[in-house]
Amino acid sequence: MKKEKKGALGFLYETAVGRIVLRLLTARWISRLCGVYLDSRLSKWLIKRFVKANNINLDEYHSDGFTCFNDCFCRKIKAELRPVDTEKDHLIAPCDGLLSAYRINDGTVLPIKQSRYTVSSLLGENAIADKYKDGICLVFRLCVDHYHRYGYIDGGKKGENVFIKGRLHTVRPIALENYPVFIENCREYTVMETENFGTVTQVEVGALLVGKIKNLHEKHEFKRGEEKGMFLYGGSTVVVLLEKDAATIDEEYFEATERYEETPVKFGRCIGHK
Repeated sequence: MKKEKKGALGFLYETAVGRIVLRLLTARWISRLCGVYLDSRLSKWLIKRFVKANNINLDEYHSDGFTCFNDCFCRKIKAELRPVDTEKDHLIAPCDGLLSAYRINDGTVLPIKQSRYTVSSLLGENAIADKYKDGICLVFRLCVDHYHRYGYIDGGKKGENVFIKGRLHTVRPIALENYPVFIENCREYTVMETENFGTVTQVEVGALLVGKIKNLHEKHEFKRGEEKGMFLYGGSTVVVLLEKDAATIDEEYFEATERYEETPVKFGRCIGHK
């Protein structure tokens, strides 16, 4: 990942005093409190400033009738701007974001050079983790200015959502370098039996000031490109786990990841194939 300006985050994540403050800020009740405000009409004044600061073109979205800040943040994009690749042997991105691609070796994924993650620690369940031995892990990091809705990568059936309690660190690189964020943060995963890519597990990871991961369905039969859910305010992450030989991911993504670079992708676009 490219170096970023540290500023306040540098204080929080890399100083002793900052880490004390961080303990408070990453508590779930802080994000819940922020969420209550951002869901209220009192937050409406933030919309104009947010749109300007992030160069968001509201003409690309269904933007009539925002009653609070979160209405704007999880705004719905016009369908023609996110066409979904319908070729059944094409693997599509589940969201807009910055993609990193990893091969799973001995159950271990290495999203960031300073942190080790196992699939079982990410999911909190060894039985499911075993399915992804020698498979692939795709990490899509969403920044504040990204489109914060996500969808299904194929047709199929899903089970119930499994929520894992945790804290709410930011998913900016500085936090990923200093904490095992993906296994400390609140997250929710779904096991999906897909038509073309076997058993796929998708994990939505909450982040600082993201008080809510909003999945739309429990057990559900879904179609490729159908909306799966959304994040409310903040940066966040979607992780997709693929079984061995379920898909071939374009090598450019692995090569960029090895250089610590994230590749911008958009929902519905092809990133690999069977």
